[in-house]
Amino acid sequence: MIGQGMHGFVGNRDLVFEDIEKELQNPTDMRIFVIASAFAKGLGIDKIHDLTKIDKWFLVKLENIFKIKNKLEKYNKLEEVSNELIKESKVRGFSDFQLARFIFKSDADKIDKDLLTVRKYRISKNIIPFVKQIDTLAAEYPAQTNYLYLTYSGSTHDIEFEHDGKSVIVLGSGAYRIGSSVEFDWCSVNSLNAINKYDYRSIMINYNPETVSTDYDVCDRLYFDELTLERVLDINDLEQAKGIVVSVGGQIPNNLAMRLHSENVKILGTSPEDIDRAENRHKFSMMLDDLKIDQPKWKELTTIDDIYTFVDEVGFPVLIRPSYVLSGAAMNVVSNKSELEHFLTLAAKVSKKFPVVVTEFIEQAKEIEIDAVADKGELITYALSEHIEFAGVHSGDATLVFPPQKLYFETVKRIKKIARKIAKGLNISGPFNMQFLAKDNDIKVIECNLRASRSFPFVSKVLKSNLIELATDIMLGENYTIPSKSIFDLDYIGVKASQFSFSRLQKADPVLGVDMSSTGEVGCIGDDYYEAVLKAMLSVGYTIPEKNVMLSSGPVRSKLEMLNSCRMLIERDYNLFATKGTHEFLKGNGIESTMLHWPDEQKSPNVLDYMKNGLLDLVINIPKNLSAGELANDYTIRRSAIDYNIPLITNARLASAFIYSICRNTKESLPIKSWGEY
Repeated sequence: MIGQGMHGFVGNRDLVFEDIEKELQNPTDMRIFVIASAFAKGLGIDKIHDLTKIDKWFLVKLENIFKIKNKLEKYNKLEEVSNELIKESKVRGFSDFQLARFIFKSDADKIDKDLLTVRKYRISKNIIPFVKQIDTLAAEYPAQTNYLYLTYSGSTHDIEFEHDGKSVIVLGSGAYRIGSSVEFDWCSVNSLNAINKYDYRSIMINYNPETVSTDYDVCDRLYFDELTLERVLDINDLEQAKGIVVSVGGQIPNNLAMRLHSENVKILGTSPEDIDRAENRHKFSMMLDDLKIDQPKWKELTTIDDIYTFVDEVGFPVLIRPSYVLSGAAMNVVSNKSELEHFLTLAAKVSKKFPVVVTEFIEQAKEIEIDAVADKGELITYALSEHIEFAGVHSGDATLVFPPQKLYFETVKRIKKIARKIAKGLNISGPFNMQFLAKDNDIKVIECNLRASRSFPFVSKVLKSNLIELATDIMLGENYTIPSKSIFDLDYIGVKASQFSFSRLQKADPVLGVDMSSTGEVGCIGDDYYEAVLKAMLSVGYTIPEKNVMLSSGPVRSKLEMLNSCRMLIERDYNLFATKGTHEFLKGNGIESTMLHWPDEQKSPNVLDYMKNGLLDLVINIPKNLSAGELANDYTIRRSAIDYNIPLITNARLASAFIYSICRNTKESLPIKSWGEY
């Protein structure tokens, strides 16, 4: 049940620690794996205890796991391993994946096949897990619950299995983390509620104790267990389910679709082959070309020369996405040759094995999303929303407006037409989400996910039409009612704003980009656009500034974007403070401001002093790519705003929307209504 990308205490490749003793002394999220490396280097329990201060009782248990790994690595054939050692490994929590890696020495290309070989072999030797009930009463009374887990330390099941084909398994979203949060849990729970309407047994697999889906009252059976191929196959073998829903728990269950399908597991809704066609960049791109649907130019490249050639063809900026994660940053937008060279220095592994995807990045493009439900390729209902920020901010961090307020009718019409074509092309049955770029009425498709997105709960609440319930009815093959309400019928507006945790992440740069940073979100409804924006921004921790607003507005286009907003602030008696370039721009346009010197300048008045002394109520800092000195100063301003608890906005379009909102509304004038009153 550890995070994605790791496989347990042992069995993780490509983890290299330069100075093990130093790593042991300094606790990080990787220290558990450093301990495994320390055992491999021959460090004893006493030494590791001295460096980590971790109780020896725990270290002994970890060493036991390491010793079993060493035993398994002595073998090259599964048949040579005793049944007792396989059973002991499983009791100790070793996965089929780990057994395959240690015995077969499997690399990434073969591991999927080899772990299934291990699985089939252990089943043939009757080494299988048993289902036990979690004791919710601390052994004071006999507990009969539907709260279940699988263990190899048993000889009988605590429950009986009906095998009547009436069980439907829903895969949850796993642990909350950046990229997956309560939105997917809402989707999972509403899918379970839809299943419960019919004569089916609802079964949930999830392992996050802080979710609603792991409340055993919401389903007939809750398996508190891993979302891995091995565990899902084990549970499906026991339940012999009608099918599995993989489209409501985010990307983790979606990634299991093809692997489950290859083991003859029934996937409800869109077929796994069609899910693969949407997930596979090459297949999806070919389909878009066949359907005559536009997309940004892109190539998967294996040499640095090819990358330079493609960049010369499309021009800067470009979006670069390595096939493996580089120091936590999976994607980067590069705006000039020096940035590209810097990125490629990091991506030293560019090769046929590690290709890099380079995509044309369209500046000043509006990003639009459609959340929809289809049945056998026919679009049944949809919800279209727009981002306040231009493309370049991850959709999970962007501020979403639904229904859209600033789209041409022609744009809406064309997006709907494209969605119909793709739904038909992929024969979608169930939920899906698509993202588009629109500039000058030119529309390009960025991606299509054949699953619920994190905006499904928001649009369902605003539309007052439960899209997940409808999608589940379709996936089950039951009768359903097509929603009568469309986005054009709404006389109110919803805005979804993101919640960030930068104050808890020391030294993190609080700037938004193509990698997701937010850890939550808030949805608010207003009678008009600016009321909804202000409610949403106040709900995620912003405050209406009392008097002093500081601007460092970056590139010229951001300065132009902010011009009218600055005039509105002056009209309402706000004091404007600005760094040198912004101050001169405002002065040239007849707007009064006080110049503050950069943090690294030993001059007064200095922006850092103003922040330290609590003299600023709002900081607007729009990053731009210039000299190293300016980049460092911009970072210092942003980080200081977070550290001194001053509201910070780093996007010009969002800053403009917020300023318009505070100039049109006061906190007292905002109507407080319940959801049902809209």
